[in-house]
Amino acid sequence: MKGNVIVGLSGGVDSAVAALLLKERGYQVTGVFMRNWEGQGEACTVEDDHHEARLVAAEIGIPFYSFNFSDRYWDRVFERFLAEYKAGLTPNPDILCNKEIKFQAFLDRCVALDADLIATGHYARIVNRSELWKGVDASKDQSYFLYAVPGQALSRAVFPLGDLHKSEVRDIARSKGLPNFARKDSVGICFVGQERFKSFLKQYLGDAAGDIVDPEGRVLGRHDGVMYHTIGQRKGLGVGGPGEPWFVVGKDVARKEVIAAQGADHPLLFAPALLFSETCWVNGEPDWPFRGTAKIRYRQSDQGVAIKGLGEGMYLAVFDEPQRAISPGQSIVVYEGERCLGGGVIVKACTRDGLSLTTVQGVRGGAT
Repeated sequence: MKGNVIVGLSGGVDSAVAALLLKERGYQVTGVFMRNWEGQGEACTVEDDHHEARLVAAEIGIPFYSFNFSDRYWDRVFERFLAEYKAGLTPNPDILCNKEIKFQAFLDRCVALDADLIATGHYARIVNRSELWKGVDASKDQSYFLYAVPGQALSRAVFPLGDLHKSEVRDIARSKGLPNFARKDSVGICFVGQERFKSFLKQYLGDAAGDIVDPEGRVLGRHDGVMYHTIGQRKGLGVGGPGEPWFVVGKDVARKEVIAAQGADHPLLFAPALLFSETCWVNGEPDWPFRGTAKIRYRQSDQGVAIKGLGEGMYLAVFDEPQRAISPGQSIVVYEGERCLGGGVIVKACTRDGLSLTTVQGVRGGAT
């Protein structure tokens, strides 16, 4: 046997194939389902996911257990998620979940149980023991969601799917008779279906109605909460009329205003640069100034960027081309070729010299 590996089985096909491949490679494999949410309701799939994970473990022939991290998830992920939404930001809980739960709480528990490694079904690669690289399948690469995981944690992990394409993973699952080979990929955050996301948030944040206004301040309609809208949003505004569709170009939390403009290419949707902070670097900060590529959202193509540190934990990223719909609260992730160096949380869009660009984030003053 090569060693003891504990695999996080989510109930999906990716983690199932990861466990199967490791067993075939000679590892002593144990499957663990991470219960991070105790919610109920039709949008919550936790019980179904647990059932599927148990079936997979039985089919592969590995021990199966369940770890409950729901309290830690609430304290370290969900409460921050709610606070940022309430402040008008657009957070990414999957990034924080990887950092706080999968590659900290889960890893610590597994190490305490004498595991040599942990494994997940992420489409990413670990090179030279602790470097984070993109997955071979560019359409499924998940390095964006892993940028906040330190190299020390990656040195105790393995990603068996990093060199595979999704189609190959499905084929392996089908050929080996895994019960979830055709199960759909999850969407949205891990415990809420994408279709019901707004109604889920309302359970915790309630309503905070205000006006939808154009850049000149003319009232276009009403909304039930600035926090339920994000920069670049088109659907769900309820603003119509002649001409092109309307898009969110800014938010003013203090005035409870959502600012909208017409046209997918409206200039208020674009900015040449952004400020970011709360950085996490996989193996230490790059040398500044840095020249490479970055993404400001998952699945975005690599964007040429120059980055420099401004001091006091703030960084300026200047892009080769203006970026559309820069959303405070989301993450900018930095790359050097295929290698993910880390990243940080977007504070705001700005000019190339780092000055506030109010015409992008809202022209009513004090917008976020």
